[in-house]
Amino acid sequence: MRNFVAKHVEEMPPSGIRKFFDVAATMPDVVSLGVGEPDFKTPEHVRKAAIASLEEGKTRYSSNRGMPELREKISHYLERRFHISYNPEDQILCTIGASEAIDIALRTILEPGDEVLLVEPSYVSYKPAIKLQHGVPVVLTTKVENEFRLTPEELESAITPKTKALILPFPNNPTGAIMEKEDLEKIAPIIIKHDLLVISDEIYAELTYGGKDHVSIASIPGMYERTLVLNGFAKSFAMTGWRLGYAAGPKELINQMNKVHAYVIMCAPTMSQYAAIEALKDDAQCDADIAPMREAYDERRKYMLSEFNRLGMTCFEPKGAFYVFPSIQKTGLTSEEFCNRLLFEGRVAVVPGTAFGDCGEGFIRISYAYSMEELKVCIAKIEAFMKEIGCL
Repeated sequence: MRNFVAKHVEEMPPSGIRKFFDVAATMPDVVSLGVGEPDFKTPEHVRKAAIASLEEGKTRYSSNRGMPELREKISHYLERRFHISYNPEDQILCTIGASEAIDIALRTILEPGDEVLLVEPSYVSYKPAIKLQHGVPVVLTTKVENEFRLTPEELESAITPKTKALILPFPNNPTGAIMEKEDLEKIAPIIIKHDLLVISDEIYAELTYGGKDHVSIASIPGMYERTLVLNGFAKSFAMTGWRLGYAAGPKELINQMNKVHAYVIMCAPTMSQYAAIEALKDDAQCDADIAPMREAYDERRKYMLSEFNRLGMTCFEPKGAFYVFPSIQKTGLTSEEFCNRLLFEGRVAVVPGTAFGDCGEGFIRISYAYSMEELKVCIAKIEAFMKEIGCL
């Protein structure tokens, strides 16, 4: 059957995240900090709205773009929370998670050989998604000494006549880095000068800490008309399994993306759309649903940061998402070696930094979207492992 498989698909490596998660799932005594999924339940009133839609038989297709009421709610939410205004009629498209939005955006814009600038370390799906459309990923390596933020110099140096777009993933998975307003203002003139499209993945927008609210690059002067904002309900509303995201941007681009979406997907799940309408229905309730999760993550963030630094596993302070990215360089092991040994000897599953790009070597990603009790157990196991290998 290999003769029937496209070469670029066969050569694509499996997800570095799933590799460790799948092995850990076969080992009953292993605790996992590898998967970036909220440990909270979807809010009860949201679940009940979905159940009611099923009981009432509301199971037909929706508009390809998503239910008009949901698009109106998303439009209101984006303006209220992030000060970016989109017409629900032709500037918002509901998708199967933000992942589909990434995929169809790239399908829509890329010709073979077009270059897409990709900030790394970053989410594992971007590079394969670019390659699947026969685009060329060009890596922008962010550095811990810059708090893993993209600098103007890094951006400018990578642009060529073939560059079409920049994927900007902040708050960042796996580092937890954010780009503040002044950081975005520094790179915006370069993007405008070179006439680039920005695909801004803002799925963790509600999860920022230290009193810093998320700022969308679409709100920076000159950037609204050249930015596609991607977001969804998975992280901020604990709705990962509902598979509902959205794209918001210039109507010309959204209209073309909708053509691709209509042919390959038809529409996002109806039940999930009813749930999302309920999630955004009331501003005060919406904020009340998000705030306790964010506060709990912040408490866990502080704990994990303190513990890894205590163990001598130097850790940059994440300001967003729900990950820490500690250094394991003192062990002398590669990221892959460390994670394999920690899994089989320490019985803890984490993800090697190299799953998120070659520049992740020397780091591991740990999710703190787990209970404090689970985190404490894992820290104790990691401490015992570090002593066992002579690093404490």
